[in-house]
Amino acid sequence: MSDIERRIRRMEDRAELQDLVVRYFIASDDDDYETLASTFASDGTFSAGSFPGGVGRDAVVECLRSGRSMMGPTVHTPNYALFAFQDDDHATGQVGAHLELSIGGRTVFGAVRYIDAYARAEGRWQFKRRDMRTIHMGPWEDAGTSLTTELNVRWPGVPPMRSDYPKKV
Repeated sequence: MSDIERRIRRMEDRAELQDLVVRYFIASDDDDYETLASTFASDGTFSAGSFPGGVGRDAVVECLRSGRSMMGPTVHTPNYALFAFQDDDHATGQVGAHLELSIGGRTVFGAVRYIDAYARAEGRWQFKRRDMRTIHMGPWEDAGTSLTTELNVRWPGVPPMRSDYPKKV
């Protein structure tokens, strides 16, 4: 493969990874578990900070389905994606996103960062590992102070906790 062919392939890979991220968010919002399953490698994992999540495509989908069963409409909005390639079939990434979630009759708003590992499998890029880390989260009416309090992760029904990304002052 020539240098120009490698460079074009890398640009195509970046576009495919960006599409993978968006496909995951749309499938999440639409409760489309078949598409969600297709975004993960057969041995893929999902976690959310200290919450272990699932190992293996079926367990990941069941974890996501279980978590979403407590939610109404949701909006996942990706803000940025940064990819690094280890080789032609493996990459890592960080994806920043804002979430609007309906939980327990309340609108919850926040920001998260996904720490990802990707692998090309079954002829396409898939998540090998996806770890969602919370920057801030809370009821919509608390959004104005959610970044200025020490315990800025406030899921409904759960005691407030620290962000996965506390700023060192």
